[in-house]
Amino acid sequence: MAITVASSFLNALTSTGTSRCSVSSQLIFSSSSKLSATRLIIPKATSKSQSQSQDPKKRIPKESTRKSSPKKESNLQKLSRRSRDEQPYINADDHSGINNAEQPQSLKSFGTQRKNAKGFMGTLKDQQADTAKIQDASFLNAVVKVYCTHTEPDYSLPWQKQRQFTSTGSAFMIGDGKLLTNAHCVEHNTQVKVKRRGDDTKYVAKVLAKGMECDIALLSVENEKFWKGAESLQFGHLPRLQDPVTVVGYPLGGDTISVTKGVVSRIEVTSYAHGSAELLGIQIDAAINPGNSGGPAFNDQGECIGVAFQVYRSDDTENIGYVIPTTVVSHFLDDYERNGKYTGFPSLGILLQKLENPALRACLKVPSNEGVLVRRVEPTSGTSNVLKEGDVIVSFDGVDVGSEGTVPFRSTERIAFRYLISQKFTGDIAELGIIRAGAFMKVQTVMNPRVHLVPYHIEGGQPSYLIVAGLVFTPLSEPLIEEECEDSIGVNLKLLTKARYSMARFKGEQIVILSQVLANEVNIGYEDMSNEQVLKFNGTRIKNIHHLAHLVDACKDKYFVFEFEDNYLAVLEREASSAASSCILKDYGIPSERSSDLLEPYVDPIGENKLIEQLDLGDSPVTNSEIGFDGLQWA
Repeated sequence: MAITVASSFLNALTSTGTSRCSVSSQLIFSSSSKLSATRLIIPKATSKSQSQSQDPKKRIPKESTRKSSPKKESNLQKLSRRSRDEQPYINADDHSGINNAEQPQSLKSFGTQRKNAKGFMGTLKDQQADTAKIQDASFLNAVVKVYCTHTEPDYSLPWQKQRQFTSTGSAFMIGDGKLLTNAHCVEHNTQVKVKRRGDDTKYVAKVLAKGMECDIALLSVENEKFWKGAESLQFGHLPRLQDPVTVVGYPLGGDTISVTKGVVSRIEVTSYAHGSAELLGIQIDAAINPGNSGGPAFNDQGECIGVAFQVYRSDDTENIGYVIPTTVVSHFLDDYERNGKYTGFPSLGILLQKLENPALRACLKVPSNEGVLVRRVEPTSGTSNVLKEGDVIVSFDGVDVGSEGTVPFRSTERIAFRYLISQKFTGDIAELGIIRAGAFMKVQTVMNPRVHLVPYHIEGGQPSYLIVAGLVFTPLSEPLIEEECEDSIGVNLKLLTKARYSMARFKGEQIVILSQVLANEVNIGYEDMSNEQVLKFNGTRIKNIHHLAHLVDACKDKYFVFEFEDNYLAVLEREASSAASSCILKDYGIPSERSSDLLEPYVDPIGENKLIEQLDLGDSPVTNSEIGFDGLQWA
């Protein structure tokens, strides 16, 4: 079972053991003042070969990097899958005849009215009737079991993969020959099979698209026998608090379907453990266990209101599970339909501060209790050309933004400003109303996904690597940090600080590190070096690992000179390094001195003549969860 430990970056710096280095949900899920074990768990499909022996601190999923070349689908059952909550937010509640969010809702069991309204217990006869309804419900037949064989990259030895393992999960039919499941259920897949309820035949499935940040994957099955008599699910509206919810799936590796019931306990912008993103989420109290991932959650009309994907574990809490709502699912499917692939959720790329203090608002010449202050703008974001530090955002596409960074959500609710941003698609135009030096104006910006200096997932299958005279170079990534921490090797604190608090200055920038040194006569004296950032090669500052490979190939000097972060210098003779390359590869059983992506011609991301300036550290946290103070928020 995949587990993510929600610990803060401070703990990662101060711990003397194999501390957790990757954190995405400490603020959202760890509000207790007690120092208790707090874990955000992705209830991944039950692994047959690793679930019992796996280190509980290991976070799976990591990036599923294998990509397919999906054809653009013109019809993904738009009418049946589209949520009514795709309408403007003011109509998000969309309950006919209900204007008060607190008005009590009648509890039903798939269309059967409970007779005992006071205790919600009903008679034994009613309960038996409800059980029969659930057992015979046709929509349960749309839920299938997923069997996946995973082969993950070895990030410490990037030229090879780890031992394969198998797992099981859940998925459901959405029509047009498609299935929906969680991305972490099919990450690093080498084979995916599915089996219908009551059938003993497994069918091979193909992964069409994976949304890592929203933890959704789209599958297809070409065998027509699989779809014989199949009935796809219908998507329902976003539920309200206290609405009954039923989670269906195949938890704990069981062969028969499992049904658990509960109610909706909260709806808000939630931290997604798999993608380290913050999107709308539904909190429920129904049991979600390993293997439930990818299974649907139903309302009392038998409509799918979301996808089960993670749970919250703590000594102080119980029965907290999370469901991906239909608004996020619909965004994923529309994105795939528009582009033939998943392009991601866009971001403004700005760090915002709340404006609750009257003196702060007066100083900024904000006339009313509204708006959020722009404290940092990422150089790679579309807003870098239109926003400045000190601007106050008071509206987004005509929707007023409150001083706490919230916007109206339903008739009586408010939600984080980031919810409106997540409704946009890559390439969309957003209009921002801002106050700059006391003057109100409107600006427009292009919405694009956020560029991470240290990616949470690796694109393309295997990590990039370059071996020069036994020196192994690779880009820094979250999976590599996690792997190094778990192996008790650790990464130096300065490098970890950069990974957490620096941001990309241009698209394509990477932190390139010397992962390890493969001992040989040519690199005597450098054998103990590991996890050190390389800054320059022969005096030229390195932009990414492809740039480093280009510089090495083009070098005609007598020596290779590598300058590292801690003022350390490594010098190698060029001809001796080239001569020793084949011997080192043979001794260590390495097929190539570089990954296949580095064989492509190098394209400079910013131009050779542009100077790369250093970024200050410690003032640009990667996610809201790592800020440690609720007054600042990334948008």
